[in-house]
Amino acid sequence: MSAFTSTIKQTAGLVETALDQFLPTREGPLGRVVDAMRHGALDGGKRLRPFLVIAAADMFDCPRDRSIRAGCAVEMIHCYSLIHDDLPAMDDSDLRRGRPSVHKAFDDATAILAGDALLTQAFEILAEKQTHPDAEIRCSLAIELARASGKIGMVGGQMIDIYAEQKEFDMEGVSQLQRLKTGALIRFSAIAGGIVGGATDNEVEALAHYSEDLGLAFQIVDDLLDIYSDPETLGKPTGQDSDMDKATFVKLLGADGARDRAKELVESAQAHLDPFGEKAAPLKGAAQYVFERKT
Repeated sequence: MSAFTSTIKQTAGLVETALDQFLPTREGPLGRVVDAMRHGALDGGKRLRPFLVIAAADMFDCPRDRSIRAGCAVEMIHCYSLIHDDLPAMDDSDLRRGRPSVHKAFDDATAILAGDALLTQAFEILAEKQTHPDAEIRCSLAIELARASGKIGMVGGQMIDIYAEQKEFDMEGVSQLQRLKTGALIRFSAIAGGIVGGATDNEVEALAHYSEDLGLAFQIVDDLLDIYSDPETLGKPTGQDSDMDKATFVKLLGADGARDRAKELVESAQAHLDPFGEKAAPLKGAAQYVFERKT
C-alpha cells in the first residue's frame, strides 16, 4: 500500500466515524428515512471530497475537528446527489458501491426524502459554531457550497447532462457540463479547506485552479472506467454512458486522447500547488491518485 493510499484511507475512517455520529439511528417512523440516509452515506466510497477539504485545511494548520465537519458537509451533498442520480427518473441504477442503491433497498419516495435530508443537514453542519467560531467563515462556506451544489453548479450540470443525451456537444460543451456536474463539488472541497483554514484570497485562488483541473481529470477517468472497467470492480453499473449516448470526453477524444488529456490536467493541477511547497504533497498525491484510480 502506498503512503498516499494509507493516508486517504485513514482520512476516510475519520470521516466515516463523524458521519456515523451525525446520523444516529432513530426509532419509530423517522427511523426509516434515517436508515436510508445511512445506507446512502456510510460504508463506501473513497471520500475524496472530504479528503481535499482536510488536506487543504491542514496546509494552514486548521484544527481537524473543523475541517472534518466541513468535509462531512460536502460528502453529504455528494451522497445525496448519488441517491437521486440512481433514481429511475435519472440514471436508473440499481447498484451503488457494490450494494443495492437506496431506491432499491427502500423505495423511490424514501430515496428522495433521504437525499433531501442529507442536502439540508449539510448546511446545518456548516452553520453550527463547532465548524468555525467566526460567523463570516461559516457564511462563506455555506454560500460557496450552495453555489457549488445548486443551479450554477452540480444541479445545473445534471440538467445539462440530461439535455446532452439529445444533443451533440463539442469539447467546450462537455467541459462546461463536467465543470458543473462533477467539478463544482471538487472545487468547493479544495477551497473550503482554505476558507476554514484562514487562507488568503490568493491562496484560495490557487486551490481553485488546482481543483478545476482536478475535477476535469476525475471525470475523464470516470468516463474511461465506465467503458473499460466492470460492475464488480466499480461497484456500480458500467456502459451506461454509451448506452444512453451521453456526451463524454472519451466520445470526443477517443480513449488514448482522453487519457492523455487527463494526464495533462493532473500535471497542471499539481503545478498550481507549487507555491505551497511540501505542505501540498497530500493534494498533489490526490491528483495522481485520481489519474491512476481503478474504482
